[in-house]
Amino acid sequence: MPTLFLASASPRRRELLQQIGAPFSLLSVAVDETPSATESPEDYVQRLAREKALAGLALLDDASACVLGADTTVVLDQRILGKPADRVDALAMLAALSGREHRVMTAVAVASPSQCVVRLVTSKVRMRRIDPAQAEAYWTSGEPQDKAGGYAIQGWGAIFVESLEGSYSTVVGLPLCETAELLDMFGLPYWSKTSV
Repeated sequence: MPTLFLASASPRRRELLQQIGAPFSLLSVAVDETPSATESPEDYVQRLAREKALAGLALLDDASACVLGADTTVVLDQRILGKPADRVDALAMLAALSGREHRVMTAVAVASPSQCVVRLVTSKVRMRRIDPAQAEAYWTSGEPQDKAGGYAIQGWGAIFVESLEGSYSTVVGLPLCETAELLDMFGLPYWSKTSV
């Protein structure tokens, strides 16, 4: 039976895989996350998911290994909002998102020695008006510092989310419906009581 490896340091992705009972081991990979000047957000997030999965596979010498890589990005007016560089960047992101709808794209890739398959899922999120003092307090909490778009829907940032159209798990960082379909395609188990 194939073995699943997760090429991600994200505790959220780890928790989501555990939620569906998918047994896996962790891999640490490093890929350059700089978007190219001509790359669309859709192409960018799919490229990163693919590169993470393939980078993980390159670390293994196991013909039965499958590696899952994923990437999430927040997109406002075709502009990619990555992880904030600092306080000023985070507050600017929250101000830009305030009272508006944006897209959250998560791409998930599974790679084996014979193939790599990528799925892209997009959800729409509408934010309520965010008071600058609340944005400042939110930054001070520490939560937005490593989150795409400067907020976490599964955390305190949920108070800013007015509505969601699409998949909640996509916004958190791993679309579970599509991930399960990929696991099926590669013969990987889930709903296991022995998952990590």
